[in-house]
Amino acid sequence: MRILVNGVWRETAAAELAATLEELGYAGRIVATAVNGEFVAAEARPRTALAEGDRLEVLAPMQGG
Repeated sequence: MRILVNGVWRETAAAELAATLEELGYAGRIVATAVNGEFVAAEARPRTALAEGDRLEVLAPMQGG
């Protein structure tokens, strides 16, 4: 399926958010996620289904100042 990840169209074989993050290389990393503009908590990712055309935002914390 094709989804928009941080503004870039990507193909994914995963049907739910946690598996998609793993496929995209975010497994084990601390990130914040939103699907179609709605925040998704880490514990909800395994049961959050994705559909063709969904918009996924993945944000990693930044250090500095």
